[in-house]
Amino acid sequence: MRPRAGNTGTPHTLAFVESPVQLLNVLEWAHAQGPHPREEPGAGFTLVVLSPTDPMTRGQLRRMAELAREEGHAVRWEEARGGASAPFRTVGALTGLLRRADRVVMGDPFSRYVQLLLTIPRARSLVVVDDGTATMEFVAQLARGERLVRWHRKGGRPAPRALLSAPVSARARRRLSPAGERTVEVFSAMPIEERPEGVTVTANAFAWTRARFGPPHLIDGADLVGTSLVETGVVDGERYLEAVRTLAKAHGVHRYFAHRRESADKLHRLAVETGLEIVRPELPLELIARRGPVGRTVLSFPSTVVHTLPLALAGTQVRIAVCDIDPGWLTDRASPRAQGFLSGVTTTARDVHRLAAVTPA
Repeated sequence: MRPRAGNTGTPHTLAFVESPVQLLNVLEWAHAQGPHPREEPGAGFTLVVLSPTDPMTRGQLRRMAELAREEGHAVRWEEARGGASAPFRTVGALTGLLRRADRVVMGDPFSRYVQLLLTIPRARSLVVVDDGTATMEFVAQLARGERLVRWHRKGGRPAPRALLSAPVSARARRRLSPAGERTVEVFSAMPIEERPEGVTVTANAFAWTRARFGPPHLIDGADLVGTSLVETGVVDGERYLEAVRTLAKAHGVHRYFAHRRESADKLHRLAVETGLEIVRPELPLELIARRGPVGRTVLSFPSTVVHTLPLALAGTQVRIAVCDIDPGWLTDRASPRAQGFLSGVTTTARDVHRLAAVTPA
């Protein structure tokens, strides 16, 4: 049975998420608000999961939804991508909730789904929580008045699909700009250098994660965090395999924590050719690491975790190290902005040890 949107007259917050990390950061945002969003379970705060089709992502989302319910939040699961008619059913089902919401919280302003939903609400308060490093690019684009385009998309003429959705994207960008009585907040663990005028930026310190889990038991050796840069067409698969092999040998890596978007074929090759234990986490890595056990060193390529793990693991003595992406690893399909963006992810990370790009043996 679906929870009710809320009691008449009760200020209502509606959050919608599409990934486990977004859901985690909505929980962090709610925790930072104090008890107010969940004084009356199901009345003041409704969290809508716009479920993807990927099995691993769905599994992580279901586990995160359980944690949200344990925190007293109302959770509504929408099969938002279950066939051609699913988006129309989902938008129709959420229209009433969106129009009644006083505050809307979202995790991915680049999502066409989110942009479509943003055309409906009359809410005077909009909140964007982290969807990884993409938040850095979103805020910068908003500050410069640019159209919203993911950093790894190749430059040049927009695809036909992007042209069709351009009016919706433009309207979403206007909705995400403060105007009149409408306020916009960005709740982020990322370094925000370009701040749009009128947008409030609030730091996400991962206080809920630290209060809810851990501290972890530390084990000898190192863990390596995987990335989906191969799957997004940014990094060459063979170069990536060589880099993982070299890092594992140099730093005594035993476990490889797979990104939820990494392909099964790639992970099988990594296991066979490197001997690493491949771990497919059931929760976002920040929670897995905080629960433990975790290696005394955690290695990563440029990604969200080089910003979030130092916060989630604060006070645990775990050393976070980031390995640069060599320009020679990039594919010809990579966006011209890719190298600069990835370098910026590394150079702006706090409390991490920086490793030079590895040279495979």
